[in-house]
Amino acid sequence: MTFMRRAPEPVTAAAQGATPVYDAHDLITDGVKAEIVLDGQTYILRITRAGKLILTK
Repeated sequence: MTFMRRAPEPVTAAAQGATPVYDAHDLITDGVKAEIVLDGQTYILRITRAGKLILTK
């Protein structure tokens, strides 16, 4: 079962119209993967051993 949580606060204070910045480690709290839902579709965000991000459907 997947639980929906609020997204963490952006790392930098976003000025009006600025793009918020998130630390991937804040999104991936278990250090392995996070599920991201967009319009009913679930995506998996993972950090690889090489320190790269992979987003899959």
